[in-house]
Amino acid sequence: MTHLTDTFAALSDPTRLAVVERLMAEGELPAGRLVEQADISAPAMSRHLKVLRQAGLVEQRIQGTSRLYSVRAQALRTIADWTLDHRAFWEASMDRLATHLALQDGD
Repeated sequence: MTHLTDTFAALSDPTRLAVVERLMAEGELPAGRLVEQADISAPAMSRHLKVLRQAGLVEQRIQGTSRLYSVRAQALRTIADWTLDHRAFWEASMDRLATHLALQDGD
């Protein structure tokens, strides 16, 4: 659960969430391209990317002088699995509530 906590903490920042969404939409991108559309400085983007790397959400690949970033599919799978597990919990809870209310109406 600690790893998942780190994942959600990293995604709680709007800039980092936007970076992950952009990488999901466009695929692997160099850090310079991420800075261009983020309206923040290169050092600030570097700090955001470090947080995302440490949380296991993105990976970095070095090609010459470029740092290329991409989303780690397994990290997104972990989030999706957690969400689906909790969806099942809420659906079961709502079903129990509906059954309880139906029994109350029958009294």
